[in-house]
Amino acid sequence: MTQQSPITVLVVGSGGREHTLAWACKKSPLVQRVIAAPGNPGMASDGCECEKVAADNIEEIVQLAVETCVDLVIVGPEVPLSLGLVDALAAEGILAYGPKADGALFEASKSHTKSFLLKYGIPTGAADSFESAEAAKEYLDTASYPIVIKADGLAAGKGVIIAEDHEKAIQTVEDMLVGLKFGDSSKTILIEECLQGEETSIHVIVSGSDYLILPTSQDHKAIFEGDKGPNTGGMGAYSPADLIDDALMQRIENEIVKPSIDGLVAEGVDYRGTLYIGLMMTSSGPKVIEFNVRFGDPETQVLIPRLKTDPVEVMLATARGELGSINVEVEDAYAMTVVLASNGYPESYPKGETITLPENLAEGQLLFHAGTKQVENGSIVTNGGRVMGVTGLGANLEEAAKKAYDLCDQVGFESKYLRRDIGAKELNRHKAAT
Repeated sequence: MTQQSPITVLVVGSGGREHTLAWACKKSPLVQRVIAAPGNPGMASDGCECEKVAADNIEEIVQLAVETCVDLVIVGPEVPLSLGLVDALAAEGILAYGPKADGALFEASKSHTKSFLLKYGIPTGAADSFESAEAAKEYLDTASYPIVIKADGLAAGKGVIIAEDHEKAIQTVEDMLVGLKFGDSSKTILIEECLQGEETSIHVIVSGSDYLILPTSQDHKAIFEGDKGPNTGGMGAYSPADLIDDALMQRIENEIVKPSIDGLVAEGVDYRGTLYIGLMMTSSGPKVIEFNVRFGDPETQVLIPRLKTDPVEVMLATARGELGSINVEVEDAYAMTVVLASNGYPESYPKGETITLPENLAEGQLLFHAGTKQVENGSIVTNGGRVMGVTGLGANLEEAAKKAYDLCDQVGFESKYLRRDIGAKELNRHKAAT
């Protein structure tokens, strides 16, 4: 890919994923200026220009991109994608990394994705969608348990309930369809077979019919150690996930990735961005749990730092339709991210607690802001459920974990909560192998 003068990049979003993407942009020799909307204090401290424009304010984001002569917009969260931000930018002739609304529908509607998977014979769990509570309850009367109940629309990673028994399932249907626990997102629900196995994910960079598979990673969604408790947006991640060896990755590519890309092309979807494929490694092989239409959070915090190839070069080529000319190289290293959350997340939690940060980070330590803000006296305070993503890089997973947890212990705020078992299954596998 040829590149002319350095470019101006606009990163849309304010979380840990977006801080990581902005951090990569600041490091890139292709980039002269990084704007973030709305950004966060971590991005500002890295030298990004933060503009107080909400990520879901499509009109103002487009206006900002036009007025600041942006060359590339990198859209972090799923909401602006589903609202058609990339479509609106394209109408102004502005390149964007992220799918248009027709591609974003694969995250905005779980039933849409399930229909797509079944249509193209892509391995996934059996499921039915419902808008009527009575019809859903009738279905549950003859169902096998445990069973998975999902709000059809966007619910910030929290709209998935695993019901262990009939009583819990009935209550969940009531909460979602009658009580609208997740607002309009739960006006339709998907009731799905509960796949058994170990969960992992792959990130695929897609540009039309061209694609690149990024290194493997594994997220930890449950709030409590031992993968207990309600789902969150993610409490930590590591990469690579050795659960997927070369032979298994080849199977995933043949049975899942390529048929998915071919299906998108057949549906007339010109997809340009990240396709996140959530997988369950079942006894009968890998099956798709979900599609997301953007980088995972916190997976981004372990994937992007491992790329030897400039991530901006990859995203720019994707937006231009030139991905076929890019070969992505990956550092031979492990990465682990541990999320520091506010106690009470994913339900109610405090905000406004002062955060103490270390003055210097050791080599192989990175700190990405997520739910933070800066107040008038200059202090950084908590402003969300997931407050920070703490990343460690090392020659092996043990070293990456030590660097991450050492840094976790240097960050302080009153309600700080974290899982101490990120990567535990992988670490145990490493120990067993030696």
